[in-house]
Amino acid sequence: MFENLSDRLESTFKRLRGRGKLTPADVEKGLREVRLALLEADVNFRVVKDFINRVKERALGAEVMESLTPAQQLIKIVHEELIHTLGDRAVPLDLSGPRPIPILLVGLQGSGKTTTAAKLARFLKKKGKKPFLVPADVYRPAAIEQLKTLARQIDVPCYDTQPGQKPVEIVKAALAEAKAKGYDVAIIDTAGRLHVDDEMMAEVEEIKKAVSPREVLLVADAMTGQDAVNIAKTFHDRVGLTGVVLTKVEGDARGGAALSIRSVTGCPIKFLGTGEKLDALEVFHPDRMASRILGMGDVLSLIEKAQEAFDLKKAKELQEKLKREAFTLEDLRDQIRQMKRLGSLEQIIKLIPGLGSKLKDLPFDEKELVRMEAIINSMTPQERRHPKIINASRKRRIARGSGTSVQDVNRLLKSYEEMRRLFKRMKKRGGIQALARNLFGM
Repeated sequence: MFENLSDRLESTFKRLRGRGKLTPADVEKGLREVRLALLEADVNFRVVKDFINRVKERALGAEVMESLTPAQQLIKIVHEELIHTLGDRAVPLDLSGPRPIPILLVGLQGSGKTTTAAKLARFLKKKGKKPFLVPADVYRPAAIEQLKTLARQIDVPCYDTQPGQKPVEIVKAALAEAKAKGYDVAIIDTAGRLHVDDEMMAEVEEIKKAVSPREVLLVADAMTGQDAVNIAKTFHDRVGLTGVVLTKVEGDARGGAALSIRSVTGCPIKFLGTGEKLDALEVFHPDRMASRILGMGDVLSLIEKAQEAFDLKKAKELQEKLKREAFTLEDLRDQIRQMKRLGSLEQIIKLIPGLGSKLKDLPFDEKELVRMEAIINSMTPQERRHPKIINASRKRRIARGSGTSVQDVNRLLKSYEEMRRLFKRMKKRGGIQALARNLFGM
């Protein structure tokens, strides 16, 4: 999401940076290109108009025109106004009130409500809460079983909804069970439709009236563009949303929905669904998203991902091994596994300031990490600890066991030896602790 918009804005600002002093005509031309970039990204035209007017008013004042670095000042203004358009600050879930706290998920069919319910339960569980999932979608085939299956995957309790129960009855009974068993939060997955209709809205209104949820979250598909904004407005007018979860943002959506929803509906975006896996849910931070859009990276999100993925105890153990030059293929496998937990390499690169735009066209073969791990798994413990004993016949056996070729095995062993030589050189220069901390401990 936002790739095309980021590219357009970056090229616009690059041209402005080449000028020592900006004239009103330069500013007008630059803002015209920004306007076109936003409209092409499917941002609501009224939101674009308000945004450009705010930037223009500040850009033509002394703040920019009399600055020693006018282009940088203009970028700063655009950055600040983007943050304002996206909502100024992250808005957390309201988890105050008597337990269990009901959270109602609403939205159209196919937007990802059921998966989002499980992701949200996992997110809250990691925060120390005791979530309880409630399958209240009695219309979509297998929706109830899907949520029960996801609940088992994340080890979260789920209400045993039975066929034939009415949604309001399900929700009331589930909340009574959650209260009796001492759960903190009840996440209710409601039915969706192919389009917004009165029947659907009436059912959601009835559920809301019955349980008085603390949060009513719209799960909206970012791929629908302007329709996501219209859907959000309709739901907000009928049931009173408290927030939005924007899903499928990892796809090729143009991003206009994220920039428009907050301004058009007044509802904050609270979470982003960034993939199919159950850990692919991010808190939405307007300032971080604005930085990503402008190609400035997002170091804070990268650090948070690293803190989740990397084991501090293992990082310290690895640091000691590097000091003793005892880095084995088992250690390399541990690092590969931790890297995979960080997520897509392509997405991680985009979070690093200054690297995203430079490396975006390089091919990232995610399968290479899987291949490397498979090769190491096919080795015996002795081979992993003492790779020098791996001769030609052992390489053939390892290749057969991992479904790879002897050339792949050779390439892995060569990379491993190069890493060991690098660590040895770093140790002589006294930089091994910094290397271990930066590469493996973040």
